[in-house]
Amino acid sequence: MRSVLLSLGLCLAPATVAACPLATNDPATFDRLRRHDFAIGDAARLRPLALALVPCLSSPDPAVRDDTALAALTEWMRGDRLDVATLRELRARGYARLESNDAEGFTGPFTALMLAEVARTDRRMAWMDDVERATMVEHAAHHLEQVRDYRGHVPGEGWRHGVAHGADWLMQLALNPALTRPQLDRLLAAIASQVVPASSHAYAEGEYERLARPVLFIARHEAHAEDDWRQWLAGIAARLDETGPAWRDRDWLARRHDLLVFLAVLNLQIDLAPDPALLPLQQAVQAAARAMP
Repeated sequence: MRSVLLSLGLCLAPATVAACPLATNDPATFDRLRRHDFAIGDAARLRPLALALVPCLSSPDPAVRDDTALAALTEWMRGDRLDVATLRELRARGYARLESNDAEGFTGPFTALMLAEVARTDRRMAWMDDVERATMVEHAAHHLEQVRDYRGHVPGEGWRHGVAHGADWLMQLALNPALTRPQLDRLLAAIASQVVPASSHAYAEGEYERLARPVLFIARHEAHAEDDWRQWLAGIAARLDETGPAWRDRDWLARRHDLLVFLAVLNLQIDLAPDPALLPLQQAVQAAARAMP
């Protein structure tokens, strides 16, 4: 059985493959995981089993993709069940899958959530070196910037939610005290690219809240002064339209909506959990809100 699982884990199945290999090659184990029985006592089985679940993150079936594969991987990582070698392999396979062509749109968002959990393990007990961590920051930022599929929840298909899931990955990195100022700035640049998306998509499924979370944790590093935040927000506001307000332009109204709600969410979250470290950000947010057309 172990050799079968290893061969499955080593195979990077195309993202368009609908089936989860583990479901057909080891149905008994898959059914156990599907029932949320994640207590695999044999540590030697966990590595091949975890790797075998990675292709399942591309499944069009939410019960396989979200409720089984992601749930199991999250449970094991949060329970410190996977060793560093396995975490590194999950990370490497995750990076590779982000480069795959998935017309269905599930691979990127759910691989990002898996990589967010990998980032969380490093935050809780550092195992990445500086180069590895910097590389993950770049992968995460680039991934969020490249999201162009803005589908959220689709009945019968479940979630894609690419922006929200990408932002969750950035949040886990932003929580890490080891990040440097340039790395924090890289995350902020990626967030800015999606606060007012190029497609003029009007967010309606909580994306602005998820984009706001990493910003709040970046602010808690106290690496940015109020002027830094003002400049960052001014750059986002400039994405509305250089020609000025266009009250009859649906795309302009969508961009304005996204920025206004993002500012409101940031301000509300700071009000709900006051923290002196967030004051420079809040002052900049309120100034940006007052300047909105």
